[in-house]
Amino acid sequence: MTARQHALHASRVAIHVPLRQGCAVPSSHGSVMPPGFRRSSSRNTLHLVSEEVVAVREAWETMTAGPPDASSSVLLLPGGAMAARSFRLVMDEPALSGVRSVATTLPGMAGAPLAEDVSIPALARRAGELAREHHCDVVVGFSHGATVALEMALSGLFDGPVVLLGISPTTADEARFFRGVVRASEKVGVWPMAILLRLMPLIARSAKSTKVHKQELLEDIKLNTARDAVRVCSEYLDYIAADRDPAAELAASGHSAWVVHAEKRGDGGLTDDERATLKGAPNVTLVTIPGSVFLLPDEVPQQIAAVIATAVAHAS
Repeated sequence: MTARQHALHASRVAIHVPLRQGCAVPSSHGSVMPPGFRRSSSRNTLHLVSEEVVAVREAWETMTAGPPDASSSVLLLPGGAMAARSFRLVMDEPALSGVRSVATTLPGMAGAPLAEDVSIPALARRAGELAREHHCDVVVGFSHGATVALEMALSGLFDGPVVLLGISPTTADEARFFRGVVRASEKVGVWPMAILLRLMPLIARSAKSTKVHKQELLEDIKLNTARDAVRVCSEYLDYIAADRDPAAELAASGHSAWVVHAEKRGDGGLTDDERATLKGAPNVTLVTIPGSVFLLPDEVPQQIAAVIATAVAHAS
């Protein structure tokens, strides 16, 4: 059995969760544990031992895989409405067998509560702390998480390579329908967002992924609340609407970056000018995934893991 298979044997992955009183069931030892978990020797580490839905999720909880003593590690930041385990298939790829992977759940996503500032700069600062805590050499983000990763790079919070999956650097890159839903929810109440969340399971069900992983995505999507989603997405749209040119900033920064999008009908995008700017930057590699792929980490994990492995090799 390989090191990666050992790490994820029988779907057991280490999930680090800040425990809260009143949100779990008593164990035989008198402490509290969420259903489906057992306690490890580490006080704040729980191990998932079943596929049942975790009723309590915390912001910045982490799911880890790979050798604990690996020489390289990566931080994985999920997309909107997703949890840490949305990166499960990527973490299980052989290309990352020697890498320590640390995925987290952002505040307001997949039921993780909002108890802090969720502006992109604030999320980038907290993610930067997490990257330092886990000695991460590379930061990977998908969609909303990619925007956080970009801010980490541009603000100097992280100086290693970044992999930006399905990113929308500016308003022009983001889907008009999504922008309309968020802005309408700010004005008339959260019901437009509630409708969008009711439709999102259709995306998960149609994803070209395994049956088990699609079920995990569905479970996480259903944990989202319209109120929290509006607050998180409003901050995100305000950030990408700022009067700036992120592509030019990234190109000028000299920061090593891989920018990944699907060939068509994928999440995020680039304007022609942004693409030209990044294509001409020696520090940026543009990667195009053939065909129509919306959920990049979930539908093409092998290709995403290969890009991450390249970034890790560059960092080393």
